Amino acid sequence: MEENVGLMDQKVRIALGAVSGLLSLLVLAQSQGMVSEMLPLPAISSPVLGVVALMLLVTGYRKKCQLYAMLGMDTSE
Repeated sequence: MEENVGLMDQKVRIALGAVSGLLSLLVLAQSQGMVSEMLPLPAISSPVLGVVALMLLVTGYRKKCQLYAMLGMDTSE
């Protein structure tokens, strides 16, 4: 599969992936009582945010997005 994620798209994906990962860890710490309640998110949002973070980070670093490929999109031009 060819690269279909451009430079700006890559930077945004990596930044959002990092933020999602940190939010995932914060929600997990809250659910375990390690930190005080800062975010009004349920505990189930921790693994969801974690998966989203992994997907964004992987597609950002690899510069390949399967969803873009299926939709025929290419931001690398």
